Amino acid sequence: MLVDRRTVLLCGLAAALSACGEPAPRKTGGAGTARPGDRVVAVSQVPSGSGLLVDMPGNAQLLVVQSRSGEFRAFNPSCPHVGSFVNPPAGGAITCPLHGSTFDPSTGEVRKGPATSGLAEVALVRSGDDLVLG
Repeated sequence: MLVDRRTVLLCGLAAALSACGEPAPRKTGGAGTARPGDRVVAVSQVPSGSGLLVDMPGNAQLLVVQSRSGEFRAFNPSCPHVGSFVNPPAGGAITCPLHGSTFDPSTGEVRKGPATSGLAEVALVRSGDDLVLG
């Protein structure tokens, strides 16, 4: 049986699309559906002088930072300029990879635009070896 080129291309495209499935939903910044007292991350996982993006319930993420030894803060990682997620601190600054805004890792305040406001802080408290929402 001979199959024409159009049939092969259409079948290949249909197979590729069905294999891919639905695109993953874009993560949002913040605590998602977590509530005060919910665990965010173990203290030992947050590097001193830096931080990390932590997955939260409800397809959300927080940026948890330890800018100085033992001082922890959490921020919504959405840059106030256009909403792109910022990177964890490096070289003493939190940087947005999209347009280059920089933020203070201790306070979330904007250091350099185009963002005109700082990162939104999310209340965080230490509970033993864990950091939990405040």
